[in-house]
Amino acid sequence: MVDKLKKIWMDGELVDWDDANVHVLTHSLHYGVAAFEGIRAYKRADGQTYVFRLREHVDRLFDTCKLTLLAPKFTREDVMKACAELLRANSMEDGYLRPMVYMGDGAMGIYAPNNPCRTSVIAWKWGAYLGEEALKTGIRTKISSFARHHINISLAKAKMAGQYTNSVLAKREAKFGGYDEAIMLDANGYVSEGSGENIFLVKKGVLYTPDLASSILEGITRDTVMQLARELGIEVKETRITRDQLWLADEVFFTGTAAEVTPVREVDNRPIGEGTVGPITKRIQERFFDVVRGTDTAHAAWLTKV
Repeated sequence: MVDKLKKIWMDGELVDWDDANVHVLTHSLHYGVAAFEGIRAYKRADGQTYVFRLREHVDRLFDTCKLTLLAPKFTREDVMKACAELLRANSMEDGYLRPMVYMGDGAMGIYAPNNPCRTSVIAWKWGAYLGEEALKTGIRTKISSFARHHINISLAKAKMAGQYTNSVLAKREAKFGGYDEAIMLDANGYVSEGSGENIFLVKKGVLYTPDLASSILEGITRDTVMQLARELGIEVKETRITRDQLWLADEVFFTGTAAEVTPVREVDNRPIGEGTVGPITKRIQERFFDVVRGTDTAHAAWLTKV
């Protein structure tokens, strides 16, 4: 449940929460062509609030617009300023931000070239996506019967609203089966990602993750974790991963803006390693939270002060 706040940013203006509405004929509601992002702001140890990797998230938002032929009326700088402005307007020390670019109402049908292109930024309070306990002890996962989109069927590198339909179906399937999260394979049967997270495994001290040529979103937290892991002296390899490699991994974890760094303790009723949070996962998780919440200033460029 999203708790009601004061303001939402819509097309350049701060609007009261209850007045931030769109028409039922909004084109993106019917056909799913909308670019969006998930961004977190954290209160760090110095008492100040910072948006984590804001520039990279907004760049990816505009990349998705390019891929989907959306033409925002606002610049990247406008959207970045809107994110900070919205956090201040809602008096938020920590928060989740959702910028969205979408096609408004006007013509209906698949091709509607003259509908207005609208931009909004929403903020809400969001704790640990999969639960605080999940960060400490890990989660149970199931490989889904729903596959990630093939690269010639959809736009794997776009964070586009409509293509999350199969993620919703995969998540529901997992939850109805008593699991915490789904793991999706690609159309060729290789490990792709979670319903809304990138995935990593550890085997004999080496960190593995599906490569960007696979059908995965180019995650910003994924990139963060790879950089931090290398700084910790951990070898990182981007490669194809099979289902049985996942079952035999020493450690598995998810990454994402919402999921942050969430350990996986079980896949398909098989314990991962000892069935507990592994040492490499724990080191990476601790370093990540020190960067976003703590005192680590090695990556000051990742932090935008509000």
